Amino acid sequence: MLHDAIQLDNLPSTEDPLLIAGFEGWGNALDISRGMVDYLIEKLKGKSFATISPDLFYRFDEHRPVAEIEEGILKNLTPPGGRFFYVNREVSGKDLIVLKATEPNLRWMRFAEAVLDLCHKTRVKLIICIGSMYDNVLHTDAMLSAAVSSNDLLDQLKNRKVLAVNYKGPTAVHSTLLSEAIKRGIPCVSLWCHCPFYLQGTTHFGLLSHLGSLLSSWGGFTLDTQELDRTWKDLSKQIQGIIEKNPELQSMINDLRKSKIKGSWEEAKKSDKVIHLEEFFKPK
Repeated sequence: MLHDAIQLDNLPSTEDPLLIAGFEGWGNALDISRGMVDYLIEKLKGKSFATISPDLFYRFDEHRPVAEIEEGILKNLTPPGGRFFYVNREVSGKDLIVLKATEPNLRWMRFAEAVLDLCHKTRVKLIICIGSMYDNVLHTDAMLSAAVSSNDLLDQLKNRKVLAVNYKGPTAVHSTLLSEAIKRGIPCVSLWCHCPFYLQGTTHFGLLSHLGSLLSSWGGFTLDTQELDRTWKDLSKQIQGIIEKNPELQSMINDLRKSKIKGSWEEAKKSDKVIHLEEFFKPK
């Protein structure tokens, strides 16, 4: 039932849509998960059509509402939560539904049920949940892995050089959505980008571009990633310049280059030598 969990403003007319979900929170290393859905919404002119009830799924002391106050007058109060957007096939070549949300604090099973109920109403044929995590990889790598609901989906992704996940440990809401989708017989993918642990801060535009290209080519829709490519080309030059001036960073990256544990989902190395990407975007 949607009535208490999701506020439906209108129900778009869809034809075999694909749902892509991205979350802020635990599974959003280098802002890939949230950044991808933001990019899709902006570039493909996504229109909001439903919101997630904040009271059911979020602790306001963990994810505090954002107040907008001008001259002592409260103008707006934005609670935590999530929103569904619709992308028309006339824009992208395929109907898309995009979920942008903060990972819920509470009632994950109820959250998954509500999302899947909406998928049923909109006749979604495939769910892709995007996550990103820190790993022992290089900033020049473009490594993705996946947990899926069927061997057929896994074969499709392996053909696109996506690794199969082997992991046992704490997980994100992506796994709950995958588990509930399997019960309902809805094809579902939990797709993860592997981010270099020595980069911190803003978005890894190179990984974002790689992910966008994979999603669009596999999902059958159009997405221009040239803007991401240009941004990453400039940023990667600056990162390389920092590395070349820092022998300790060079040594650490050389060790990673020789390593055989990439993509293992082992805990990423810890290091005091970190490149803060947000420093490149500060006003000069």
